[in-house]
Amino acid sequence: MTQLATADLCDAHDAEVTVLEPMLAHFGGVANFHGRVQTVKVFEDNVLIKAQLSTPGDGRVLVVDGGGSLRCALVGDLLAQMAIDNNWAGIVVFGAIRDSAPIGAMPIGVMALGTHPKKSIKKGAGDVGIAVTFAGQTIRPGVWLYADDDGVILADTPLH
Repeated sequence: MTQLATADLCDAHDAEVTVLEPMLAHFGGVANFHGRVQTVKVFEDNVLIKAQLSTPGDGRVLVVDGGGSLRCALVGDLLAQMAIDNNWAGIVVFGAIRDSAPIGAMPIGVMALGTHPKKSIKKGAGDVGIAVTFAGQTIRPGVWLYADDDGVILADTPLH
């Protein structure tokens, strides 16, 4: 994947990008990633996340609005491996992940608020493909997300 620096993209496309508030940390083995967004909105339940990651990612980024909960993990190493196997570029979680050491060695971008060892419930509640709002921005399916060590930006059209 082409390395695109968010700072350079902000400089070149200032009027076209929005920036997420800096609250997410990198956990994946890839810090610089980008792709079209698919969204999932859940609360302490990862059934819909697994369902999305089991489909072809086509280089997309799964953005998970987990309500900011840090009481359990929504993504672990098995889901991260599923994402890799199905060609997802990354996973951004407004919530927690687990298995951070193995995920850190995997060739995928994973960002989250933090880690938690407890797994989520499995009821299948939530929504897929809707606009989600966190980190000061509304993130719609189909927008482009770019992430690196400097932050996460969004654009309506590809910047590369």
